[in-house]
Amino acid sequence: MSGISGIGGRASGIQDIMALRQQIMERSQLLQQVKTPDATQGTTATGGAGSSFTDTLKGALENVNATQQKSSAITEAYEKGEVVDVAKVMLARQEAGVAFEATLQVRNKLLNAYQDIMRMGV
Repeated sequence: MSGISGIGGRASGIQDIMALRQQIMERSQLLQQVKTPDATQGTTATGGAGSSFTDTLKGALENVNATQQKSSAITEAYEKGEVVDVAKVMLARQEAGVAFEATLQVRNKLLNAYQDIMRMGV
């Protein structure tokens, strides 16, 4: 009986990971639209139907890295006394923080799923 509930838990964990991945992709698209409302939608990192999970993950990590670098640059400009809107600085820092937290949560879910798979009997 406990083996059956364990299997269902693993399937549920994978569904949770996929749902979290979808939410992150949707939020990333929304953030891209907020940053550049006139940009074309074809340049987002979500990829097409033929893209692999590795490519999608790599693209997402590159987006997070770019967001953090942008935040650092804007913060540094503000600290140097350049004319930078405080709201832009705070928004960039918050955006970088949210992107990092989302990446951390995805990593945790993937690690849990990997550990569950490794515990499975063959």
